[in-house]
Amino acid sequence: MLKIGSHTLDNNLILSPMAGITDRPFRQLCKQMGAGMTVSEMTASDPALRKHPRTQLKLDHKGETGIRSIQIVGTDPQQMAHAAFLNQKNGAQIIDINMGCPAKKVCNVAAGSALLRDEPRVKAILEAVVEATDIPVTLKYRTGWDPQNKNATTIAQIAEQAGISALALHGRTRECKYKGNAEYDTIKAVKQAVTIPVFANGDIDSVEKARFVLDYTGADGLLIGRAAQGRPWFFKEISHFLNHGEKMPALEINHIRKLVLDHIYDIHTFYGERMGVKIARKHIGWYFIRLSEELLPLVKKSHLLETADQQLKAVESIFNYHQKNQHTYNAA
Repeated sequence: MLKIGSHTLDNNLILSPMAGITDRPFRQLCKQMGAGMTVSEMTASDPALRKHPRTQLKLDHKGETGIRSIQIVGTDPQQMAHAAFLNQKNGAQIIDINMGCPAKKVCNVAAGSALLRDEPRVKAILEAVVEATDIPVTLKYRTGWDPQNKNATTIAQIAEQAGISALALHGRTRECKYKGNAEYDTIKAVKQAVTIPVFANGDIDSVEKARFVLDYTGADGLLIGRAAQGRPWFFKEISHFLNHGEKMPALEINHIRKLVLDHIYDIHTFYGERMGVKIARKHIGWYFIRLSEELLPLVKKSHLLETADQQLKAVESIFNYHQKNQHTYNAA
């Protein structure tokens, strides 16, 4: 059984933290759909931002089941340590440190993957956070700053020595962002260089790819990010394939209909109608683009609606339109 510190995971498939996506409604849904653990979207360690309403929502785990892992981001070791301490006090069971985000607004302040250029600062942050908490601390990072400056193995060894409990490695440099192919050779090398659990991340978009990445890298588990957008049941599909060597039967369209409607309703409830309707739009788009590109004109029309009731009725009507000639969901 896979453990992170004292916590035993339900399986080795984790929902990757994604800014603006892995909120409480989506985390709960992915857990219901087979994720062994989920991680919150990144939260700023800067004290000036902690009271912002959006930050408070990111930290809302009320009623959430399973292990509560909170991701923090920042550049100052003491600020990061204090943020970790406060999150533990507020119920976090694992602290995840972000050194993987390639976004300009994060890297421009030397946070996220920009930290990979400053190994002494990486060491200072990791040691400070581990020292400040009594719970496991994990690190999510990339293979380096750019293809000419890869230091994933060095960072992994620094992390292990600092007391980090597990690593999640996205197989790309910061410069690559999400382009090109993930570097599974680098993930394999990191796994061989440390004794703590290593999770592979990047381009895992099919059950066959999941099996290949686990076998090739020797990773202890997988982080699933973009492939879960509009397809939260991907975790169940992977588990079924790994356990039985065959693909799970396609989900019935009525099952998907209820799942999507429940998810949109939970978003409205969590954020309130005004913000919830706006946030739900991207999820609606992801669900229906996987169903059929022919539905996109209807999806775009639904994005113009401004009330929760209108949005839910629009989602129902899109399903009705599609269900006239197709009864299974295209998971690809």
